[in-house]
Amino acid sequence: MFKFTSEKYLRSTIVLGIDTVTSILASALVLLFGYYIKGNNAIGSSHMLGVWLTTAGIASLIAFYFTRVYQLVIRFSTIRELSRVCLAVIAKEILMVIGMGIFEGSYSFRLVSAMLALDFLITVGALLLVRVLMLWIYYLVSRARPSEHAEDETIDVLVYGIGAKSASVLTRLRTSPHYRVVGFLAPDDVIKDTLLMGKPIYYFHDEEGVKFVASKSRAKGILFAYHLDAHEEQDRLIPYCQNLGLKMFIAPSIDEMTDGKMATPTIRKIKIEDLLGRSEIKINMKEIRDNFQGKTVLVTGAAGSIGSELCRQLAGLGVKHLVMFDNGETPLHNVRLEFEDKYPNLYFTPVIGDVRQPARLDYVFRKYRPQVVFHAAAYKHVPLMEENPCEAVMANVQGSRNVADKCVEYEAEKMVMISTDKAVNPTNIMGCTKRLAEIYVQSLGLAIEKGLVKGKTQFVTTRFGNVLGSNGSVIPRFTEQIERGGPVTVTDPQIRRFFMTIPEACRLVMEAATIATGTQIFVFDMGTPIKIDDLARRMISLAGFVPDKDIAVEYTGLRPGEKLYEEVLATKENTIPTDHDRIFVAKVRDYEYENARATSDELYDLASRVEIPDMVKLMKRTVPEFISRHSVFEIYDRKDPKPESLTEESDNRTA
Repeated sequence: MFKFTSEKYLRSTIVLGIDTVTSILASALVLLFGYYIKGNNAIGSSHMLGVWLTTAGIASLIAFYFTRVYQLVIRFSTIRELSRVCLAVIAKEILMVIGMGIFEGSYSFRLVSAMLALDFLITVGALLLVRVLMLWIYYLVSRARPSEHAEDETIDVLVYGIGAKSASVLTRLRTSPHYRVVGFLAPDDVIKDTLLMGKPIYYFHDEEGVKFVASKSRAKGILFAYHLDAHEEQDRLIPYCQNLGLKMFIAPSIDEMTDGKMATPTIRKIKIEDLLGRSEIKINMKEIRDNFQGKTVLVTGAAGSIGSELCRQLAGLGVKHLVMFDNGETPLHNVRLEFEDKYPNLYFTPVIGDVRQPARLDYVFRKYRPQVVFHAAAYKHVPLMEENPCEAVMANVQGSRNVADKCVEYEAEKMVMISTDKAVNPTNIMGCTKRLAEIYVQSLGLAIEKGLVKGKTQFVTTRFGNVLGSNGSVIPRFTEQIERGGPVTVTDPQIRRFFMTIPEACRLVMEAATIATGTQIFVFDMGTPIKIDDLARRMISLAGFVPDKDIAVEYTGLRPGEKLYEEVLATKENTIPTDHDRIFVAKVRDYEYENARATSDELYDLASRVEIPDMVKLMKRTVPEFISRHSVFEIYDRKDPKPESLTEESDNRTA
């Protein structure tokens, strides 16, 4: 179909009619050429003329209908689409040969062969000419017609790069009411005095070069066609643009496409995530699809940042039934609305429930019989869990145990538990509870493998660091503070963290679940740690402000349980490599299942009775590497602690 306005299309049946009439006229033109070149005797009788034109009309209609060339969106046509037009005309000529043989057998073979060859050339040329005219009329109409966005400012932009992705952006924006491409910007001068799709190619070497190009082209912004281009230019072009007041935009990446639908506007401003992101992770999609296709999958914590993204990626893998389990009513409702809109063919069921309630879990397992379980439900905020340790134990330790036990009871094939880098040498309650959950799940899996516990479930644990833009994380926090005019608060000028995008983390989780060969704890290569102070200042600059001038950066001190530096997950000393260069198997101490179960029972009893001192002491005995920092629980790390009693209430006041 051919689009004339932002709301209406030229019907495909009309395009089919135009193509057919054009083809008949082209065939008539062939007859006219033959008449003037060879004369009427050479062309034949009026009967042959009628057969020729009738056959041309019928053959064109049949060929164009079955090759579907009339359904191509003309303004986005490429060489591939134009080749389909040629194939359609070839089909027309073949049908004409058949038709002429049936209805007019006395023709001169050489003459008609020449006419058919000429008919092919003229028909193809005529169809392409008609499409060019239609495209020209479309642009005239679209420019003359007042836009519904006429009140919005149209921004002149330079597209970064001269590759295929950059060229495709120009095609997408030809009729945009918001952006007008005035040229392409290349980082070197390899190509000089050249046009790309009719637009000039500019180049730059330094900030003065960018300033000159912006002035010459009158561009107000730079548009990156690919997020890795923005990442590579974060220390050069992006600071130039910030200094010159040029706006920066980016086309959506594959992570922002779900089920063929765009999750965000087509073009958006550059975010800090675009600069922190890394090269696209290579995963074996065929193996992952084969692993989950046709299965019932349960995701706990399905309304959270990781859980909801897991659900989105599972939606594209052909799962039989997706069960979304979460205790947050409004977040789960929002996820449900999103999935109803984006995945109308997906069979999914949202369930309100809490992993701390075995009866509710039993109902879900009994009713839906999940074959694969992703356990993402957990409490994750370090300071809050430091102030509410019993709730951390109940959710992270007991909740994980409840899910694992139900997996065994109802013979789930696999349970994948989402853990954290804070479980490595934990310095806070949250990290220790995640390590305790790992211990229980791992010991249960090993007991099943040894035949000590009856069951068939395979247990896989995945550890990774902070994810960019997750609920309650530092980036949304900084964004809110910048929007309020500051100050932006950083705990310590030297604090560093590892970051990974949410889609990246979820892809690695699914890859780890696929390559697992037994009860294993997988850790991910988190890349290079990022200084949070630098992150805050970059975000202020991206928002168009000057750090410490327009918006202040203030340091508040480390919070309870917080580390200055997070642990490096993947080192040669503590991991075993896998076939995937970003995924490693952690070397960890094995625990006996009976001991892990007994410890879990005791922790649950102490947490239920809010016996904080005894509970924390037990946690430290079970996980001896758990050394508290900046916390009231440091007292229990001493060899001879003072006989002091802590309660949940006094703990909150102290913290």
